[in-house]
Amino acid sequence: MKIDLTDTTAGKVNKALVQGRRAIGTPAVGMVLTLVVVTDEENAYDALKAAGDASHEHPSRTLVVIKRVSRSPRDRTSSRLDAEVRVGVDAGSGETVILRLYGEVADHADSVVLPLLLPDAPVVVWWPVNAPLDPAKDPLGALAQRRVTDTYASEQPVRELSARADSYTPGDTDLSWTRITPWRSMLAAALDQVVCEVEAVEVEGEEFNPSCELLAMWLADRLDVPVKRSLSSGPGLTAVRMHTSEGAIALDRADGSLATLSIDGQPDRAVALKRRETAELIAEELRRLDPDDTYASALRFGVERLNASAAAAVDTAPAAAPAAVTAPAAVTATTDPSPKGAQAVAGTALEAAAEAPATESAPQEPPPLKKRAKAT
Repeated sequence: MKIDLTDTTAGKVNKALVQGRRAIGTPAVGMVLTLVVVTDEENAYDALKAAGDASHEHPSRTLVVIKRVSRSPRDRTSSRLDAEVRVGVDAGSGETVILRLYGEVADHADSVVLPLLLPDAPVVVWWPVNAPLDPAKDPLGALAQRRVTDTYASEQPVRELSARADSYTPGDTDLSWTRITPWRSMLAAALDQVVCEVEAVEVEGEEFNPSCELLAMWLADRLDVPVKRSLSSGPGLTAVRMHTSEGAIALDRADGSLATLSIDGQPDRAVALKRRETAELIAEELRRLDPDDTYASALRFGVERLNASAAAAVDTAPAAAPAAVTAPAAVTATTDPSPKGAQAVAGTALEAAAEAPATESAPQEPPPLKKRAKAT
């Protein structure tokens, strides 16, 4: 059921929601959260479809905020709110309200959204494109417990990661981080099968892909080893290769769908590692509404620190020193060069990237990823 409202108010939108529920015979509100999607007209269809698919797992009230561009001075001085209310089969498993803001009201979207939030329910704000540099200080972001951005949609995604690190507030997250959950799970499981010392890592993927950078920063932050970032033609992440004291561990995915896990001394295994749709990514983020401390730690490690550590490693490396792994200086990243003692290394956890409970429709969160000392 669809109800169109032109030049309306938030109060009239609320009344239309109640009328729609009564008309379809479901007067009770069964939604578990409010999802606010802030987008433009160009990307509204894809965002709305993804939110609708995610609502089958998380019944929610979805508020789509579209700020329309005023083309003339007269339009910019006038304000208008148009709304489209969808309930029943047209709204997935919840309710959907599409809000189009014109003129001055577009600068005060929070005053329109606030009366439409579900009472006593969490609020998640998602920017598919054009996310603010500091989501927590955005008027809409300030209403939310969870703020979802996507650096992959920005013009300079790698540089955007630095801005996200500077403005990080607990509750911020990024779909570029969500995309690598299956990779983190698989790498954690692979290291659990071998008692070894990780010596160096190589992350291979297409250029200007923030997911590749985040995975490299996560590995460098948790394992405290050199990380080489190499380029490929994609799609997305294509390989992670870990050099350990017991041989190589490699996870290669050349086609964006099926990967091969190789561990020295074991037969190769084919594993499903497909690139996921936006709806799956949003559904995963809606499963957890607490701060993601592992994402924060990886993000704060910083792209600049990776580059600076690479240059320092080249300047200080002895000419005749034997290297377990050779890596080009321009793409190698190291953390603190001082080695850890075996007692400090043995049994320490490279914690899972998230702690949400796993379901059949999404990859399980990574178990503790360990960097172990060689058994004596």
